Amino acid sequence: MKEVFRMWNNTKMVVLVALCAGLYAALLIPFKSLVLIPGITEVRPASALPVVMGLLFGPAGAWGAAIGNLIGDFFGSLGVGSIFGFVGNFMFAYVPYKLWNNLGLVKKDKEPDLKSGKKIVTFVIVSILGSMSCALVIAAGLDILNMVPFAALGTIITLNNSIPSIVLGIPVLMLLYPRIKKWDLLYTDIMDKRDLPREGGLAKIGAMVMVLTIVIGLGGGLALALGAGQAAFSAGFAAGGAGTASVGAVSGIASAMLIISGILQ
Repeated sequence: MKEVFRMWNNTKMVVLVALCAGLYAALLIPFKSLVLIPGITEVRPASALPVVMGLLFGPAGAWGAAIGNLIGDFFGSLGVGSIFGFVGNFMFAYVPYKLWNNLGLVKKDKEPDLKSGKKIVTFVIVSILGSMSCALVIAAGLDILNMVPFAALGTIITLNNSIPSIVLGIPVLMLLYPRIKKWDLLYTDIMDKRDLPREGGLAKIGAMVMVLTIVIGLGGGLALALGAGQAAFSAGFAAGGAGTASVGAVSGIASAMLIISGILQ
């Protein structure tokens, strides 16, 4: 995880953060009126971008997604939930970037060019896991604060992120990758080799822990929330039922483990 902080010493990476944040915010803001949960989330075609930004720009894409989401919140949904939105959107880009390199689904040629069926399948998998990680962090935080039930927010964010990431993200990455590669703007081309994360046994363990944490954390949280009477869709948009102790404990611990798994990588 050291590259997440060391990248701020690289001017090109900082510029990429600004560009990613600006583009993400610019695509979020026009849809702020299409509200799904008032003051919390809305229809988000812009969710096609974080996974793409993470694969192309690494840590710069993750910071860009986090900052861009925060900028977007100033246009209708800024509040204490924005703290969790910042972390969740960071993970939305960071998790796919890490898992693409360390999970082992793509082994020799790790360029995110989507030129093979295996790479497309891997893109779909890491997109879903990135979407779930974002949902886990935000839903856990807002449920603990008794603002929105975990079941409603976890379900909506997962779907709201996954669908654009896959349906729109695949053609966007296919279109952008050759140009970004030609311009030497991939994070692997920009960052000092000493600052790039090392691959190996510990990184693979971290990737496996990350996957298990996301699946068990979100899945377990949803199971407990539904068992406690929370609703997953329209009936669950109100705050009633939020703040369930067991849901908060499982999802909160899983969110912390998610960060720890990132440190291992």
